[in-house]
Amino acid sequence: MIEVESLTKHRGAKTVLDRVSLRGAEGGVTALVGPSGGGKSTLLRCLNGLESFEAGTIDIAGHRLVAGPHGGLPLDHLRRDVGMVFQQFNLFPHLSVIDNVTLAPRAVLKLPAEEARSRAVGLLDRVGLASFAAARPGTLSGGQQQRVAIARALAMRPRVMLFDEPTSALDPSMTAEVLDVIVDLARAGQTMVVVTHDHSFAKRAATWVVELAAGRVVRQGTADELLHERRGSGGQEAAIA
Repeated sequence: MIEVESLTKHRGAKTVLDRVSLRGAEGGVTALVGPSGGGKSTLLRCLNGLESFEAGTIDIAGHRLVAGPHGGLPLDHLRRDVGMVFQQFNLFPHLSVIDNVTLAPRAVLKLPAEEARSRAVGLLDRVGLASFAAARPGTLSGGQQQRVAIARALAMRPRVMLFDEPTSALDPSMTAEVLDVIVDLARAGQTMVVVTHDHSFAKRAATWVVELAAGRVVRQGTADELLHERRGSGGQEAAIA
């Protein structure tokens, strides 16, 4: 479902991604971990065509991205199959929750209003927010808004979902409710790539973990292999990745 080969991206003189290669199986969850500034979010944005790159290839959900600028119908088609949820919710404040969820299916997929609404109601129920369909985003908590953003992305029925630190702007109680939704998606077989610093979540949901640092893949493997504890030089337990 996802295959990245020798992906390289520069910003000026700085190499942001340095020959990154990875694979993600259909129905699997790939967690991208590592220190801040390591290239995780940039890699995620490349997967959805939001960033161009200078070398390498990306094959995702049956679409191919190559080095150079992206645009036009191929990119539109890719984004129908590859959904993305950002750190910030980016909901339309003047629209109700259900109108936020139905907008893209109606405008992009040309779904009839009733079909789009039926799909949206089912998704809002799935994320535990059916009773908030008529509410405006500004009346919801941060965790609720992020769950609406997840429902909005799922409304396009993407083959792959990308999450860029979806809980970084939330407090611990709100974080838990969003992560529970993502874990439920993982159990249902949704192919996902998730940038996260939450190793407990990665252990619960990820089938494969990729650690990036300074723009390079330094390790990859199962969560049990990478996100374990080991003895530090002083005899204390130290978390990996």
